[in-house]
Amino acid sequence: MKYRAEIDGLRALAVLPVILFHAGFEQFSGGFVGVDVFFVISGYLITTIIISEMAEGKFSIVNFYERRARRILPALFFVMAACLPFAWLWLTPNDLKDFGQSLVAVSTFSSNILFWFESGYFEGTAELKPLLHTWSLAVEEQFYIFFPLILIFFTKNNYFKNFVFVALCILFFSSLFYSEYNSSKNISSNFYLIYSRVWELMFGSIIAYVSLKANYRSNITSKYFSSIGMILLISSVFLLDKTITHPSFYTLIPVLGVGMIILFTNNNSIDIVSGTGNTRK
Repeated sequence: MKYRAEIDGLRALAVLPVILFHAGFEQFSGGFVGVDVFFVISGYLITTIIISEMAEGKFSIVNFYERRARRILPALFFVMAACLPFAWLWLTPNDLKDFGQSLVAVSTFSSNILFWFESGYFEGTAELKPLLHTWSLAVEEQFYIFFPLILIFFTKNNYFKNFVFVALCILFFSSLFYSEYNSSKNISSNFYLIYSRVWELMFGSIIAYVSLKANYRSNITSKYFSSIGMILLISSVFLLDKTITHPSFYTLIPVLGVGMIILFTNNNSIDIVSGTGNTRK
């Protein structure tokens, strides 16, 4: 797929607020939304790749999973190995036992389920879980398992192939409204489990489908809508905080912001995301 500099810019913009949030900088009270940015980006990229390869007749589910493994597993295993000596030296026996359980859960991409059982993301005890950050990777990998199968079902079936976009929207709205409902019922499961998170990935998928199928860009829309998206994204980092229910309708603020940036940034947009500071020629 064609390289898009703004995607790398969004990745950087997602990582920094998360780091500063966990470092205790109060100004970045909503820095945790960086994870939501990554979910949207992942949904967009994966859907773009799958739909493009299907259109060219060269998509293979085996090759798809093999590429995901080569991309993710080496770095993941390195992080796990790097944590081992420090966990052995610093953790108490009980915490070390929990760490061992997390190693198994991370290896099977179920760490989000384990951490849901153990504690909330914003609780103090979470600081003693070196692999806590892998919960979001587990959500993404669970998405990668079922989503290609859904696309294959709809695109290979003559009756259903015209309803791909409808199916994406149904999944999006079902998860979104479940997330809002569950945000006041079970905060921990709402945060960690894929049922409440898949709408963010599906939003990226919808963006991918629209960008591949529709001609919607113009110089005016690109300039203004991409700028509005950046305002939404940045404001969510500074205005939201851990007292809000999350994910919920509040999470639509950064999610919509990322979506607008991806959809409307083009060669005529100001490069506030990709970092060049100039209009691309």
